[in-house]
Amino acid sequence: MIFRTMLMLSVVLLLGACTRPDDGADSRVDVSNREAITAGPLTDAQVDETLISGSPLPGSQEDLVVNIGDRVFFGYDRYDLSSEARSLLEMQAQWLSQHSHLTVTIEGHADERGTREYNLALGERRANSVRSYLLALGVPASRISVISYGKERPSVLGSDPSAWAQNRRGVTVVD
Repeated sequence: MIFRTMLMLSVVLLLGACTRPDDGADSRVDVSNREAITAGPLTDAQVDETLISGSPLPGSQEDLVVNIGDRVFFGYDRYDLSSEARSLLEMQAQWLSQHSHLTVTIEGHADERGTREYNLALGERRANSVRSYLLALGVPASRISVISYGKERPSVLGSDPSAWAQNRRGVTVVD
């Protein structure tokens, strides 16, 4: 009987000492590699301030979306940049110069009208149009890649002019 009690007590103590790997871990965003996603090393105080304030981590996709904007829109069957698109891309180029270690992918998208092949080609022309403008603004070519999704990844579902307008876009994505 004593042996059985000792065995049970040992099992309870062993199980009590076991913890899951994430128990007690900080529930905040993993910032162990923050130098790779910011303009440079942040102090622990800067990271804490960013996390407490709820503002996005500098150099992250969320930072780009919230503070600059990640997409430009195109007219029907067009791949030329509007003045609004150029203004946004100028801000993106400045943001990229502040975060000179980042690379981005420009995604080209089209609305649902037209064939798959046509929309893939149109999406590529749109992505290349964005890329060319960023290059002209001084962003090195080695930091920008392009991909076309054509009509395969709509931002807004629907078969109406408002949905189509939102789906004709070029999106800058932080790698």
